[in-house]
Amino acid sequence: MINLKKYGSPPYKFAVIHGGPGAPGYMAPVAKELSKQSGIIEPLQTKDSIDGQVEELYLILNEHAQLPVNLIGHSWGGFLSMIFYDRYPDIVEKLILISSGPFEEKYVEKIKEARSSRLSKKEIEHTRKIEQQLYEKDQPKKTELLEKLGNLSSRSDSYDAIPSKSYVIEYQPEVHNKVWGEAKKMRTEGKFIEMIKKIKCPVIAIHGDYDPHPFVGVKEPFSKYVENFRFYLLKKCGHYPWMEKYAKDKFYEILRGNLY
Repeated sequence: MINLKKYGSPPYKFAVIHGGPGAPGYMAPVAKELSKQSGIIEPLQTKDSIDGQVEELYLILNEHAQLPVNLIGHSWGGFLSMIFYDRYPDIVEKLILISSGPFEEKYVEKIKEARSSRLSKKEIEHTRKIEQQLYEKDQPKKTELLEKLGNLSSRSDSYDAIPSKSYVIEYQPEVHNKVWGEAKKMRTEGKFIEMIKKIKCPVIAIHGDYDPHPFVGVKEPFSKYVENFRFYLLKKCGHYPWMEKYAKDKFYEILRGNLY
């Protein structure tokens, strides 16, 4: 798989970092919209470890971006952007975290509670079954299962989504399992908080009030430890702000206001 897309004209000062992990390509609508004003890079992570994804991102940015670069990370992409900054702070100008997950273990149960409250009993059971099957060693349908899980999550995570085609190029179940397994361990061990304490660049966080990932799990640590931090809470907005009927325009207004 080609691990890079470019939008607009150089210089490429901005990069959108997709989440998942293991769902490259879905940040395309954001990249296309922002490319009306600036050159945008969309790295498509392929490596099945956090170290691998960080180094892959470094090679892409070092070759194609104008450094220092602004990283716009969604969901897991926010985690990866922060990890990348921790390793290569000199080539990051600004971190923009969209709908990031919480950085401390104490908030994780609230995600499960919120999602469960929005799904039927049948959908909850189906979700749990898929999650179990994804980690079965000899499961032949992992790619299909990850796509189904993504669709279920999108339904529970959205307030009033605008119908749209999927921009995911390729679902990567092994990447998802291995990378997220490492990330969960890092969160349990408090490593993300230690990274946040060292951040010196500006950080902007944009979050939906309907996102099952509790916004306080993002706002609290950055407000406490990062001097140059701004937080925006979007009303009637779930996990994908650019796909939300009531929040899309405000989302892009905020994003542009913090980029240009």
